[in-house]
Amino acid sequence: QVQLVESGGGLVQAGGSLRLSCVASGRTLYRMGWFRQAPGKEREFVARISWSGSSTYYADSVKGRFTISRDNAKNTVYLQMNSLKPEDTALYYCAGGVGVGGPYDYWGQGIQVTVSS
Repeated sequence: QVQLVESGGGLVQAGGSLRLSCVASGRTLYRMGWFRQAPGKEREFVARISWSGSSTYYADSVKGRFTISRDNAKNTVYLQMNSLKPEDTALYYCAGGVGVGGPYDYWGQGIQVTVSS
């Protein structure tokens, strides 16, 4: 059984930083990504990373502020979030894909990030 477990969320003031972690268990996931969903809005893509870490991609809204990385030895993917804004407030989800492309196969339960102004 594949499980993705997020941690590291919480409440932070605008301009602050948080680092989210997602530990995967059960199988190897080639692609890992982060998504978020704010109240009353649809879930949106935040960032993704390939197996080697050599390929990353970010939503325009977080480019230059967020950094995705992974440690395959620990089966963990990270999202370093700097210069946080109130509009970053959302439930953040970790996702994993077994293939190079296509939809993500597995999702975490989500973790809350709240940025106060």
